[in-house]
Amino acid sequence: MSFNRSIKYLLFVAVASIVGVKAKAQENSIPKEVYTAANIPDSLKEDANSVLRYGMQDVVLKGPGKSVTRVHNIVTILNEKGNDEAEIVLPYNKKFSTVGAFEMLVYDANGKIIKKYHKSDLYEHAAVDDETLASDDRLMLIRHEVASYPTTVEMIFEIDNSSLINVDSWRVQRPEQSIQNSYYHIVANPAAGFRYLNKNTSVKPQKSKLDDMDSYTWQVSNLKAFKLEDGALSWRVLPKIDFAANNFEFYGLPGDISTWQNYGKWQKALNADVGTLSPQRVAEIQQMTANLPTDKEKAKFLYEYMEHNMRYVSIQLGIGGLKPFPAMFVDQKKYGDCKALSNYMVAMLKAVNIPAYYATVRAGVNEEPSDYSFPYDIANHIIVCVPFKNDTTWLECTNSNQPFGKLGPFTENRNALLITEDGGKLVNTPKSTAEDNQFNSETHIILDADGGAKAQVKILSTGGYRDDYVGMASVKTDDQKKFLMRSLKIKQPSVFDLKDSPDKGGIKELNLSFEYDKFCDVSAGDKQFYRPRIFDLWAITVPILEKRKTDYYFEHPMKKSCITTIDLPVGFEVETMPTNTSLNFSYGSYDITYVYDKDKNSVISTAKFVLNTHVIPAAKYTEMQEYMDAIAKAQNKKLVIRKKA
Repeated sequence: MSFNRSIKYLLFVAVASIVGVKAKAQENSIPKEVYTAANIPDSLKEDANSVLRYGMQDVVLKGPGKSVTRVHNIVTILNEKGNDEAEIVLPYNKKFSTVGAFEMLVYDANGKIIKKYHKSDLYEHAAVDDETLASDDRLMLIRHEVASYPTTVEMIFEIDNSSLINVDSWRVQRPEQSIQNSYYHIVANPAAGFRYLNKNTSVKPQKSKLDDMDSYTWQVSNLKAFKLEDGALSWRVLPKIDFAANNFEFYGLPGDISTWQNYGKWQKALNADVGTLSPQRVAEIQQMTANLPTDKEKAKFLYEYMEHNMRYVSIQLGIGGLKPFPAMFVDQKKYGDCKALSNYMVAMLKAVNIPAYYATVRAGVNEEPSDYSFPYDIANHIIVCVPFKNDTTWLECTNSNQPFGKLGPFTENRNALLITEDGGKLVNTPKSTAEDNQFNSETHIILDADGGAKAQVKILSTGGYRDDYVGMASVKTDDQKKFLMRSLKIKQPSVFDLKDSPDKGGIKELNLSFEYDKFCDVSAGDKQFYRPRIFDLWAITVPILEKRKTDYYFEHPMKKSCITTIDLPVGFEVETMPTNTSLNFSYGSYDITYVYDKDKNSVISTAKFVLNTHVIPAAKYTEMQEYMDAIAKAQNKKLVIRKKA
């Protein structure tokens, strides 16, 4: 039987077995060539750390919220960068999902079995992290230590779910992995209202009927490996298909996600009994804000009250994964997760007659936004929207250091689902500007005649830069030093000290002291050569590419400045100063000027850098690359001083 005919046979058998017809011949029908590394075409080895030789995912969507998924993958690992293909993590829930059969087989280069793992070998533990105190979610996992290459790993497992909002996603291809043959098959009960959305791929399914079920099969073959370009986002590049059903059931509660409005109605009903504070507490909150003249001032007061009095604790038990703790619970216990704290904030605002909306969002820097035309829940965080007249304000209720009305890169520049009186409404979160993300510094360097130096640095930061420095005073000195050396590319000092200052109006002040036994880069005769600053204002360069394919992403727009004053040692004068430089780019600029004050024997430089957008189109990549190289050259120019004759 040929390879392609065998694959078709396997697909038929897999469908039959998963819907109840016993057929054990499946695994024995895969040609031996699939397990032998020598049979991989050379074209699929290029730029690849691993090759998916055969992949099949079979899903039976039995009805709203109920599915059985069977996965059978055979992957050849070519080098150590592909070692994660020899491990697997299977999430499940104690009440609503089970991991059925599991088998992992490991083969040498010639296709000979060298190791077998079974379900009893899986390590199991709670799905918690440093911020999660308790959860019903569990993990089963295993890892095989790859000893030589190539090694082929075969995995077969089954998961039964009876609580789902989304059906699944087929992540067609991973970076630096080629695909020989891969299939995704789903059999769906028409009552569920199955639908799908292609992302970064045009592959289409074959559709048919299987008894009274709808059958869809996708296939891809001979996909060459590719590497993500630096600064690219995986969700903008990687091929994926999202699968959803209009009707779902989650923790026994039926719902409708055919529209964002309907899904919001389900979440609103879920939150209906948790948003009320006691009459006594409402009166106290009203009294606390009675002397504040505007609704915005009241909201700011209550937000800061919450920041100072509540702490973040994640507890994800039962429907609590989506349903917040009651507002009264948070008020009394003084803790909650993002859902609970946001719900509590909405309840406090309601107490003073300020409308506000609980809002779900996909959080993470430059994370994927939800699709307006395809309701599919990718949210992992909750924030609050306060629609003041002509001034909609967003509140991040989890971070106790976040300024009022500022979201930051974690949730800005995407969309959020407002849970309104009429159901869900998908709206955009704000975009920050360069003015919102500022790094401004003043540096005073005193050189000594032996090439050493003392330096004082004051940093004032806002937005994304402020996030880097908030809480730094509580970190160990060695860790402070390591972070600053790495992030600012500061030369290793012999003495280091950091002094924290109170946050004022969302501006974080940090004061640093450095001492250097040798700050001079080069000393030759009566001359000394210096980098004329403690740190470079801009430290990024990007490689030359013949043709950039994808947009380049920074974390946020930004505005940076540094004024550096260098006091020369007694008896020294300037021989050569770096030249002034002014550079322009379609999306920003860099300027640096140098002035020598003979009376004070000081050199003062003023550097400014502006990036007006965080997304650089692929067509502008070469311009950006040349611009950043020019900045690096400008910053590499030396200040030369010499002893006076």
